[in-house]
Amino acid sequence: MARHVRKGDLVVVTSGDSRGQQGKILRVIPKREQVVVQGINVRTKHMKASQANPQGGIIHKEMPIHISNVSPVSDGRATRVRFETRADGSKVRVSARTGEPIGRELRTAKA
Repeated sequence: MARHVRKGDLVVVTSGDSRGQQGKILRVIPKREQVVVQGINVRTKHMKASQANPQGGIIHKEMPIHISNVSPVSDGRATRVRFETRADGSKVRVSARTGEPIGRELRTAKA
C-alpha cells in the first residue's frame, strides 16, 4: 500500500484527542501502519531507577498513532495526496489542494 506520509513530513492530526495539532513525523512503523509525531500523543511513564537510568523519574514519550489519522500540511491546512508519474519516469507525491510536489521524489528518472 502506498503511504501518503514519510519521515520528516509536517502533518496535521485529523482525528482523535490531538485533532488539529501539527507536528513533524519522527518515525514510520510500516508493519503496524502507524507513525510517531513530534509533540503528539505524549504519554507519561514512571521509570524505576536502574543501571541504565540511575535517576529514575517521570518520562514523557510520544506514542504511535494510526497513519490514517494524519494528513500532510499544505498552506497550513490538511491536504490529500496524489501520486504522479512524470514523463521522464520519476514518481512524486503531489498535494491535491495546491498541485505542488510534497517532499522529494519517490523514484528517480530512468537514465
